[in-house]
Amino acid sequence: KYTEFSIFYYWINSLGQKTSIYSRSENIVIPSGKENQTATISYDHRIMPLENTFSTGTYYCEVKWNGIQETGKGVFVLARGTGYVEISYGWEILITITVLLAALSITATALLLWKRKVLCPRRNQLSILKQKVEMQPPSASPPPPPPPLYD
Repeated sequence: KYTEFSIFYYWINSLGQKTSIYSRSENIVIPSGKENQTATISYDHRIMPLENTFSTGTYYCEVKWNGIQETGKGVFVLARGTGYVEISYGWEILITITVLLAALSITATALLLWKRKVLCPRRNQLSILKQKVEMQPPSASPPPPPPPLYD
């Protein structure tokens, strides 16, 4: 009585709607000497290219015989329109490094110019003092010493 059965393939979409894919009936002949023994028979069903992203859902196999019904665990299939796309960060990394280097360069240049501006006035003060000393007429008292550079 278990040699005649039907196989049904269907899927349930994200909205819970059941859609039949394929069904077939089987009538298995039991070889002599194998009666009253448990047997397992595998059936493969290949789903051809999915039409669109709406094919996403869980696909099931169901077998019915003599009022008994058994359903498989199901296989979830996620259908995508474009497939897997590898993300490339090459340009973003290059631009980031360029901006960082430019900011460091500007900062270094500004620090060098600031340091030069701080040091240069002392040199100018020394040359002004020398000019004043040279312009004064000679006198009996020696000229005052120039201020130290280290203060």
